Amino acid sequence: MLQLKELTKTFTRPGEADLVAVNRLSFEVGAGEVYGLLGPNGAGKTTTLRMVLGLLQPTSGDAIVEGYSATSQPEAVKRQIGLVSASAGLYQWLTPREMLYFFADLYSIPVAKTDARLQELTELLDLSRFLDQRSSTLSTGQKQRVNLARALIHDPPVMLLDEPTRGLDIVGTKVIFDYVGHLRDMGKTVIVCTHRLDEAERICDRFGLLYYGHLKYEGNIEDLRHETGESSLVDMFLKLMQEKQPISS
Repeated sequence: MLQLKELTKTFTRPGEADLVAVNRLSFEVGAGEVYGLLGPNGAGKTTTLRMVLGLLQPTSGDAIVEGYSATSQPEAVKRQIGLVSASAGLYQWLTPREMLYFFADLYSIPVAKTDARLQELTELLDLSRFLDQRSSTLSTGQKQRVNLARALIHDPPVMLLDEPTRGLDIVGTKVIFDYVGHLRDMGKTVIVCTHRLDEAERICDRFGLLYYGHLKYEGNIEDLRHETGESSLVDMFLKLMQEKQPISS
C-alpha cells in the first residue's frame, strides 16, 4: 500500500513568489493496482516521485510506503520501492549478471537468495541470451530488460515507473506493457508517470490528473469520463489545459 497524505512541496525563489510545485496531494494505491499519475510538464509529477522516494523533503505532509514514512524513514522506504526510469543507464563494463548481483548486494540480499531471484528474473524477462555480455554490447531493448530486472532484484512491494516507454519502439513498448502486467499479477503497488496518454489508458486501473500540483481529477476511466464529459484522456487534458492556473493556498 502507498499513501500520500497532504503532500506539499514549496520552492523558495529569491525575488519572486514561492513556487508551490505539489499542493496537498493525497491519494492511495493498493496492492495489485496500477495507478497512472498524469499531467503536463510542470504539473508536479517528478517532484512527487522524488518525495515518495525520500530524495526530497516535503514542505508538509507525508508519503507512507508499506507503513514507513518517507520523511522520517527514507532509507526504509527506499528498500520498499523499485524504480524504472527512462533516464536510467547501465554500467557499461559490467555484464547484466554482474550488475544485478551488485545491486542485490546493495540491498544486503544473501547470495543464495540472489541466485534464485536472478533465475526468476532471467526467465521472466528473457535475459539468458545476453546475461554474460558486457552491457556496452547490448541493444536498446536488451538494456531495457536489464533495467527492468534491476528494479525488481530486491522484490520490492511498490514500483514507480517514470516515463518507461520514452524513446522505445513498438517492440520495446510491448515489453513494458507485459512487465506492468507481471507486476499486477505479482500483487505489486504500481505508479506509472507518462506523457503517452493512449498507453496509460491501456495499462492503468485508475488515474490521477495533476494540474499545477493539484489533483484535479481521480478515478477509473469511466469515473473521469463522467466527471469531465470527455471520452479520452487526451481530450480530458486538452480541456484541463484551457482552465486557469489554480491559486495556491
